[in-house]
Amino acid sequence: MAASKPVEAAAAAGGGGGGGGGSGLPRWQVALALGAPLLLGAGALYLWGRRRRPARGKGPSERKTPEGRASPGPAAPGGSSQPDGPGHEEMSPLDRAQAAKNKGNKYFKAGKYEQAIQCYTEAISLCPPEKNMDLSTFYQNRAAAYEQLQKWKEVAQDCTKAVELNPKYVKALFRRAKAYEKLDNKKECLEDVTAVCILEGFQNQQSMLLADKVLKLLGKEKAKEKYKNREPLMPSPQFIKSYFSSFTDDIISQPLHKGEKSDEDKDKEGEASDIKENSGYLKAKQYMEEENYDKIISESTKEIDVQGKYMAEALLLRATFYLLIGNANAAKPDLDQVISMEDANVKLRANALIKRGSMYMQQQQPMLSTQDFNMAADIDPQNADVYHHRGQLKILLDQVEEAVEDFDECIRLRPDSALAQAQKCFALYRQAYTGNNPLQVQAAMKGFEDVIKIFPRCAEGYALYAQALTDQQQFGKADEMYDKCIDLEPDNATTYVHKGLLQLQWKQDLDKGLELISKAIEIDNKCDFAYETMGTIEVQRGNLDKAIEMFNKAINLAKSEMEMAHLYSLCDAAYAQTEVAKKYGLKPPTL
Repeated sequence: MAASKPVEAAAAAGGGGGGGGGSGLPRWQVALALGAPLLLGAGALYLWGRRRRPARGKGPSERKTPEGRASPGPAAPGGSSQPDGPGHEEMSPLDRAQAAKNKGNKYFKAGKYEQAIQCYTEAISLCPPEKNMDLSTFYQNRAAAYEQLQKWKEVAQDCTKAVELNPKYVKALFRRAKAYEKLDNKKECLEDVTAVCILEGFQNQQSMLLADKVLKLLGKEKAKEKYKNREPLMPSPQFIKSYFSSFTDDIISQPLHKGEKSDEDKDKEGEASDIKENSGYLKAKQYMEEENYDKIISESTKEIDVQGKYMAEALLLRATFYLLIGNANAAKPDLDQVISMEDANVKLRANALIKRGSMYMQQQQPMLSTQDFNMAADIDPQNADVYHHRGQLKILLDQVEEAVEDFDECIRLRPDSALAQAQKCFALYRQAYTGNNPLQVQAAMKGFEDVIKIFPRCAEGYALYAQALTDQQQFGKADEMYDKCIDLEPDNATTYVHKGLLQLQWKQDLDKGLELISKAIEIDNKCDFAYETMGTIEVQRGNLDKAIEMFNKAINLAKSEMEMAHLYSLCDAAYAQTEVAKKYGLKPPTL
């Protein structure tokens, strides 16, 4: 089946194909969504094109020092740098305020912060109230001294005064953001640092990292609460079929056989009756064939409750559907039980280990995930699924050579595994591309051509090739590959999303891109990837209310707490921009 997101994301979802948008590891550098240029690569949506790097002249300690003069605004004419001395009596109130401030700066640089605060307080009291820019600097300088004493409440109060006097005062906004972080006022911190990022054109590493940090914390915090109380949601049939298509040795996904019936001589009607009366598991299998997925957990539970003949199979089937509806807490005990059944079919135990290992990877526990995959390989070394899914894990862990070895072993065991062939090509391509090795890139692209020639019915091969072609800016050919995917799988919503993104990068055709993504939602209204992508595009267009609406729809469809946290970060970033626009009239560039 065609990939829903890049191969990394499909691996994290526990399925090689992925349908409606499997959940990948969160890319917090992507999640910021604060309005820098839109770049697309390898099927992922990157929201800022500039790499995180310190802007010129913005060293890590620069913001710690107080300001020597009001900024912006001219220096006070005729001002003395000393608070005392000849002519002191003739100094204007502003001159005297500046002198007090300069004295405070000397104390600050000497580490005498209490004395510096006294001087800045004097400057504030002496400064004429109409001198907004000077007065804002004095408050900001006093906040800097309070910051050194870790008096965060006072820092926030003084920065607020400074911002009221000078609404686009970057130093004061950033210092208040840091104070809000210390005071655990995440929402206010995010709004301030969003304003700073916009004012600095997303060029300062410090502010970008703080925004990144607070978005991550907010996302995790909100997702933890939301996920705990969420209503389980069955994914679309297309997603479920894609998920199971990534397994070839999964007993529970195989069609019903005569041997599973108690009486092989019964006619079809009798067989259906026998299933209904005698086995919850076999009835659940029948519901799978009918795509009546909502009844599978309850029927599997009936088999488990009576400890029937197919108890191990029923436990694995129920666990699988718990994972599909996003209930990992319910899935784990069932998987644990199957894994511990030493007398159970080894393929059942290996499949349970693969699924538990994928679950651990979603939960960002790579060591436990690796242990489960290795155990699966030990107990069932001839199981191609083990190597296929462990290869995906290795890609996530940036262990590309080991990933290729696993894909090779999968292909040795199942030479007809088109999915493994395609994903091996993609692993080799990403290694060559990120390593900036043109010859290896060329070889990998040739590998894709071979895969689609040998396996012309494998939509995944065309999809991954299209992602690589997009990287190489061969947009026309990439578009052709997505068209082939659609021909093979017209009901795969995520292919339309990728094709829509391609229109944005290739032709800057917003209307066409949104039309294709809307088509994806029409095909599968549970495609969280489509809602997430549409939301990010609306951020770029400056339609923040629409973006927030799309992100919230994606949040309600999220299949894991980690994916939900990522989506909340996008939504919070968009919401912060709406607040910054209201307060300061600041908006980032739009498409």
